[in-house]
Amino acid sequence: MYFGSWVLVFLRRVNSRILFDQMLGRATRLCDLIGKDAFRVFDAVQIFEALKNMTAMQPVVVDPKISFSQLAQELATVANDDSRNLVRDQFLAKLQCKKRHLSEQSAQDFETRAGMSPDDFIKTLRALPIAEVAAWFTQNSDLGEILDRKGEGNAPPLFISEHEDKLDSIERGYGNANKPEDYLKEFTAFIHSHSNDIPALMTVLTRPRELTRRQLRELVLELDKAGFTETNLSTAWREMTNQDIAARIVGYIRQAAIGDALLPYSERVDHALQKLMASKPWSAPQRDWLKRIAAQTKANLLVDREALDDPDLVFKREGGGFNRLDKIFNGELQQVLEAFNDALWQPSAA
Repeated sequence: MYFGSWVLVFLRRVNSRILFDQMLGRATRLCDLIGKDAFRVFDAVQIFEALKNMTAMQPVVVDPKISFSQLAQELATVANDDSRNLVRDQFLAKLQCKKRHLSEQSAQDFETRAGMSPDDFIKTLRALPIAEVAAWFTQNSDLGEILDRKGEGNAPPLFISEHEDKLDSIERGYGNANKPEDYLKEFTAFIHSHSNDIPALMTVLTRPRELTRRQLRELVLELDKAGFTETNLSTAWREMTNQDIAARIVGYIRQAAIGDALLPYSERVDHALQKLMASKPWSAPQRDWLKRIAAQTKANLLVDREALDDPDLVFKREGGGFNRLDKIFNGELQQVLEAFNDALWQPSAA
């Protein structure tokens, strides 16, 4: 909450138009229970400038500073129905926000002029044929003046400091630990103390070839609740060793529990693919799908039957799916997946 408004702050660039729209969408959700009807955006990384021509999230009110009086005048004077419909949408969008902030006197004046409450007026204005909307505003041109009265519904002042910033210090916390080595020790202790009571953790340590996406999600959730995330583990390891290793969460778990070498996960996948490719003479389609499985393993950490049937992943979109691919692999796809996942974590892959 900032000066009575909800705030969306962009501190990091994203290149995905869909992700950008999703973030904006979080802010646009109405919530009458808490009186949310507007929000501010603080854009520290010029993401709007980069994606403004790509986003599907376009404002209904093109110019937020335009007055009700001007919109009312345009409704009465614009020449064609398309333009009138656009102006009506802008008027309604502004009124939805303004109606909550009308003073008692202005609310009374509005009902006197419009002959109904703001909510009823909104419903009526939406339902009226556009020609009748123009005629109504021609006869009631002073409605905009009532809605434009100062001091009602105006956003509180936004105070901006123009003094030069100065960096005093940079500190990183790790939950209960202040140092990266302490955080990693706590992580190791957690893994050892819960290796027998978290089923997915037991699978990671003893039978990684059998790990499923569902088990992995459950494990990540348990670790997150305990304060251990892949991002924090990677950062702590880098700060303690000056090595930036994208080992992924399973790699950090196995390193902490059984001393596995901490390797970039992409290298593990490449080594596993090479070993599998050399294990037998594969057909051309089989080799092609093995490469796709390896690529998706790098991106999503694990490929199992659920992943092959996931419509959001490449397999389904490119005509795959477990049953179809199983035919390509002569009914042995499950064994192939297990052999690939097993090769990921064999000591010889280090």
